Amino acid sequence: MRVLVACEFSGTVRDSFIRAGHEAVSCDLLPSECKGPHYEGDVRDILDAGWDLMIAHPPCTYLCASGLHWNKRVPGRAQKTEEAVEFVMTLANARIERICIENPVGCLSTRWRKPDQIVQPYFFGDDASKATCLWTKGLPQLIKTKYVEPRLVNGKPRWSNQTDSGQNKLPPSKDRWALRSVTYKGLAEAMANQWGRL
Repeated sequence: MRVLVACEFSGTVRDSFIRAGHEAVSCDLLPSECKGPHYEGDVRDILDAGWDLMIAHPPCTYLCASGLHWNKRVPGRAQKTEEAVEFVMTLANARIERICIENPVGCLSTRWRKPDQIVQPYFFGDDASKATCLWTKGLPQLIKTKYVEPRLVNGKPRWSNQTDSGQNKLPPSKDRWALRSVTYKGLAEAMANQWGRL
C-alpha cells in the first residue's frame, strides 16, 4: 500500500506503516525529526501522486475547541480558522480511496460533520489521555488493542500525562505545540496494523 502521512514531522505514523511492510511517506512544511521518506513542503503538491491511503494531521491551532474563544478577541484569528477549515476540506476531498483526518475536539464537528470515531491513547496501550477525533473515508473504525487503567484522584480517572486536576502536565514552552501534536505510538501501530490489512 502507498501511504501518505500528511502534516507529520515526527515520523511516528509513517514509520509504523513502514514497519508493517508498506511504502509510506510523511509530509510537512518542517523537516522530519527522524530519518525516513519525507516530503518537506506543502502536501497539496503531492496529493495526486497515486496514494492508496492518507492519514492527515492538519494543524489544530485554529480548529481546536480550546482556542476558538480567541477568534473574537484577536483580530485576524477568525480568518485563520476559515483558512484551516478550507485546508481540511482540501484534504478530505482528495482523490484518495481511503482517508483518515485526525484532530482534537473542535469546530470541524460543526463546520463539517461529526467525527466517525473518537479515540484515546489509553485504548491502544499508552498511559495517556488525549481525545482524538477521526474523520474517515473507506476505513473501518479502529478496534481497541490494549486498555490502560488510569489512577484515580478523588474518584476521577487520570493518566500519566495529566495533573491531578486533569490538565496536561506539559508546561508552557516554545515547543509545547510540537510535543502535544505527536501521535502516540500505540495509536499509530493500530492504524498501520488494522488499516494496513485492507
